[in-house]
Parts: sequence; structure tokens; C-alpha cells
Amino acid sequence: MYDALFDYMQKFSSVSTTDDEKEQYRQAFTPFKLRRRQYFLQEGNQCRYFAFIFKGAMRQYTVDDKGNEHIVRLGIENWWMGDRESWVMNTLSIYNIDAWENTEMLIISRPNALALMKIPAFCEMMRQLDENNNIASQRRITSAISAPAEKRYADFAACYPTLLERFPQHVIASYLGFTKDTLSRVKSKLLKK
Repeated sequence: MYDALFDYMQKFSSVSTTDDEKEQYRQAFTPFKLRRRQYFLQEGNQCRYFAFIFKGAMRQYTVDDKGNEHIVRLGIENWWMGDRESWVMNTLSIYNIDAWENTEMLIISRPNALALMKIPAFCEMMRQLDENNNIASQRRITSAISAPAEKRYADFAACYPTLLERFPQHVIASYLGFTKDTLSRVKSKLLKK
């Protein structure tokens, strides 16, 4: 399981990870498992850990006053999951995060992550993850406020085809900000083109 993390980190650095650094990572990250539908984080709790998923799938969502779920993030292998605001600001989370499939991950606390910042490869990875997250968030906001449903779905399918295979239609619809029925109509319309 740590090998998946080492391989992932290697993508962000031209320098190989030393044995000493690997040991520091092993001490900082803890193996953790969730069963399907088991919570990693519940609304009203503080996010004390961030997770690197090496097997499984997770979702991050809010629940409105009517009991409807609104998916804000999906995660699969080699993706990170956690509530960044709660983790950084030490505030209570407004999100739920649960396992959509049985999930295995490596979790890290904020103090342990800060201790790893002395490793250049870890710093570079964190910087690039922040940049990628900001770009993805900006694109998603722009799409949500200005793109028609067909474009939102087509862009999602082009960028994240694996997610279409791993999550059911109602989860994808919620992530895109519309109902399952709307998603069915959008898919039918796109198939006719």
C-alpha cells in the first residue's frame, strides 16, 4: 500500500525518494479501511485527517433541509479525500465523506503533513496538488454557472470517464448539479447527435 503512495509522489518529483524519506512517510501515514457507506467524516465534526485512496471510491457531500444529497467531490484510487477547509482552519465540517465502495487508504494528520514539508518532493507534490485543485475548482464553478447541462455532462465524461464506470447515475447527476431524470435526458440527447 505504501508503494502506491511512493509511486504517486514520484510523479511530482524528478528526484527519487530516499529510504529515509520513505520511512518518514511510513511513520506519517497510517493505513485505514472503510466499508461501503461507512463515514470517513460526518458533518459537524472536524476533519482531522486527509486520505490518499489506494483502493476504492469515496464521495464528499452535503445534505439539504429536504434530505437531498449534493455531491461536491468524488474520489477513486490515487486521489485525495478530505475537507480542506476544516483540516486547515480547524473548523467543524459542513460535509459528509463516506466510502462508496470498500476503501483502503493511507491517512495523514495535519501535524504530520506539516512535518513532511521539509522533504522537497512532498512540498512539490503539495504545491502541484493545490494548483490542480484550484484549476479544477475554477473550471467547475464556471461550468456550473454558465454551461448547459449537455456541456457539463460531456466535459465530465471527457475528463473523468472512470468515474462514470464507478458511480451510479444518481451520484453523477448530483455531482453535476441536476436530477437523475435530467441526466437521462441529457445522455439520450447526446446519443442522438
